[in-house]
Amino acid sequence: MLWLLSRAALAQHAAIALPDSLAHRQLVQVFQQDLNREFANPKESPLSAAERQAFTTLPFYPTRYAYVVQAQLLRDSTSRPFAMQTSTTRRPLYRKYGELRFVLNGQAQRLSVYQSIDLLKQPGLEDYLFVPFTDLTNGHGSYGGGRYLDLRMPPAGSSTLTLDFNRAYNPSCAYNHGYSCPVPPAENRLTVAIPVGVRSEH
Repeated sequence: MLWLLSRAALAQHAAIALPDSLAHRQLVQVFQQDLNREFANPKESPLSAAERQAFTTLPFYPTRYAYVVQAQLLRDSTSRPFAMQTSTTRRPLYRKYGELRFVLNGQAQRLSVYQSIDLLKQPGLEDYLFVPFTDLTNGHGSYGGGRYLDLRMPPAGSSTLTLDFNRAYNPSCAYNHGYSCPVPPAENRLTVAIPVGVRSEH
């Protein structure tokens, strides 16, 4: 089975401006509710039938407004498609869309953002951007293999993207080894802890 894209995450668009803390908390609640509905749906869930029957909610870190950051986007117009490593032998093609530079907990950070070549061919997903990453919580409160963020391309002429780590979610293979999930590249290893988003005991 292929890696399952989160519909709840895909529905999130790049924000032009940061929401205030109250509006942000409400947005995160909607994201979490949508993700829980996806996991309870047998057509979308990576959980087994027995796990779905017992499922009530994913474990989430508390929502923290400090983990919403405005990142500078440096587009990469010269990158070529490459085969991204996954948890299996599958090697889907991606291209590096650009680099996101931001400050978190007083430290300068950067993350590469990618485009799936397969999704470029699917109507409605042409502007989908993908950020797989690791941080210092992996294996110590969050999934050891890293987590994902889904974004949309910013409007033409924009040089910023909003990163909301409260919307970080686990790859499907965190719940079912039958999935093939992209492995965060070495360039996307953050040097800070990100104690928000979906938690994990392993």
